[in-house]
Amino acid sequence: MKTIKKLLSAFLSVSVLAFAPHALAQVTTQEAPDALVKRISQEVLDIAKADKEIQGGNQKRVLDLVETKILPYVDFQRMTALAAGRFWRDATPEQQKQLTNEFRSLLVYTYSGAIAQVKDQQVEFKPVRMAPADTEVEVRSQVIQARGGEPLQLNYRLEKAGTSWKIYDVNVLGAWLVETYKGNFAAEIGKNGIDGLIKTLAAKNKLLGERAVKPTRS
Repeated sequence: MKTIKKLLSAFLSVSVLAFAPHALAQVTTQEAPDALVKRISQEVLDIAKADKEIQGGNQKRVLDLVETKILPYVDFQRMTALAAGRFWRDATPEQQKQLTNEFRSLLVYTYSGAIAQVKDQQVEFKPVRMAPADTEVEVRSQVIQARGGEPLQLNYRLEKAGTSWKIYDVNVLGAWLVETYKGNFAAEIGKNGIDGLIKTLAAKNKLLGERAVKPTRS
């Protein structure tokens, strides 16, 4: 169950965050956040299913996709600040920058690692509840497996930034990403401080980066 949760969390988060360029060109200030998530997630599902290299587990290809399509449309700084909790205010601007960069890299590597698991999943979205003046909203959906089984919960928190929406948290099977990391961050900071957490994340990213550039087996 833990392995399934990890794979679904990784793949499904990327499937929404990895934006297709022609789709973004169509985004307007009138597009609702749920419509944005629905359209983009479907396009990325289609890309992942059709790309033989992604299906073959070419992680470098997935990383390139994520790096070029995710970063402008996700609020990684808010994600990091929420995960760091009260310790964020104690960090210097440089530490905040380094921590955000390392956390962003960790998420990109983690999510990219499972996108090759895409097969025949479908995503169904639930009606969103929001007022015209709302600047934060939760988009709820569920993943339908082709071979049956219980639908799997997949929700997103978005914040309006100017005239567009940005994702800052993801919920898979009832667990919010930010809360999941919050406890780990607090424990590491308690032992080794902010710099210790940055060092730990950097070491993990280095290892994940080395694995990502290894050639896949033919």
